[in-house]
Amino acid sequence: MPSPAAAEQLSAPERATEARRVVLSSYLGSTLEYYDFLLYGTAASLVFGPVFFAGLPPAAGTIASLGTFAAGYLARPIGGVLFGHFGDRAGRKAMLVLAMTVMGVASVLIGLVPPASVIGPWGAIILVALRVLQGVAIGGEWGGAALMALEHADPRRRGYLAAFTNAGAPTGAVLGTLVMTLFALLPEDEFMRWGWRIPFLLSAVMLAIGLFVRAKVSESPIFRAAAEQTGNEPGAPPIVEVLRRPKVVLVAAFACLAGFALQTAFTTFGITYAVETGTPRPDALFGFAIGQFFAIFFILGYARLSDRFGRRPVMLFGLVAMIVLVFPILGLLATGNFPAVAAAFTLYTFCHGAMYGPMAAYISEQFGTRTRYTGASLGYQLATLLGGGFTPVILATLAASTGNSIVPVGGFIIALGALSAVVLLTTRETKNNDLTAV
Repeated sequence: MPSPAAAEQLSAPERATEARRVVLSSYLGSTLEYYDFLLYGTAASLVFGPVFFAGLPPAAGTIASLGTFAAGYLARPIGGVLFGHFGDRAGRKAMLVLAMTVMGVASVLIGLVPPASVIGPWGAIILVALRVLQGVAIGGEWGGAALMALEHADPRRRGYLAAFTNAGAPTGAVLGTLVMTLFALLPEDEFMRWGWRIPFLLSAVMLAIGLFVRAKVSESPIFRAAAEQTGNEPGAPPIVEVLRRPKVVLVAAFACLAGFALQTAFTTFGITYAVETGTPRPDALFGFAIGQFFAIFFILGYARLSDRFGRRPVMLFGLVAMIVLVFPILGLLATGNFPAVAAAFTLYTFCHGAMYGPMAAYISEQFGTRTRYTGASLGYQLATLLGGGFTPVILATLAASTGNSIVPVGGFIIALGALSAVVLLTTRETKNNDLTAV
């Protein structure tokens, strides 16, 4: 890894090469983190209810299982603040390595938790504890990965390059869903007994790959310059400085929360709904994986548009598209027909990509260098908590209480979309903000 002094002497081609290496690291790291985090959502929809909450009726078991999913979202802001503090003080890179390690270890351990038939309620308790660790890790991962890409990027391409961190989410979802789909082809009793555990145990291999890649990147040049400018004066903790202007965090969170509501709605409730309305489980999972594959390109394409036209117009387009298409998408999921289900999941990513693609840059550009890791992480993770953490439970409860009607489900998503659109309209464009400001 080049020293700070050496990094300043890099030629333009060398800086471009280093930027590509950092973006690849952020993309791969985010892919591995989201493989673990979103794999849990799929398992919570299909497996954890009967395995860890076997004493409850099926609908209640599903709701309880999705409640453990929410525990990870509750922990994400904690991870954002904790990792953000040290990331703003000691550097981005070290925190990214630590976050990846915590996530990988927690995921492997999830694959080893004994079922309720062996240890009773302790299985669910251990599951929740490990899910909290996943939440803390993902809370620290996103901010560091996004900032490393953003702060190495050419200012004219920073929305696009920062979006590779967000593109890691659907990539990880594709990997996790395909692996889970493969094992879902097993006989039902074998899948429930041991098949679902293998995708979690494979996290050990992915962790080793991720740590190897991440160890080879250099620290953010903008962070190094800011550290040299401020010297050894620590000042107030980053979280204190961020909360002196809480409006920035809250506005960023509410502007983005609908994107996370849509994401978690289709990552969890959408798959369950498709299966319950007649789609075979492997077909529902494969259809979801197809949608997530297209999401990679939607996210990067919309992010590139945001570098040209601005973050706000692109994100607003996604919100409007979501409001218009949510009921047609839910209708396609209920057909029990594989092409229709795959089309539904693809249409969802068409809407979601417009919100999610520019989001890494939009949130990060709100903060100065000394507090950017903490501020961006807190804003992003607060949005995930408010928009995504409880959405699966709310949607499952709404559906169960109305005879599986999609009307309250779609209405809830539309309401959140309208809220985010109104808040986003009150904010200013950020694509031309100066990131070197301390």
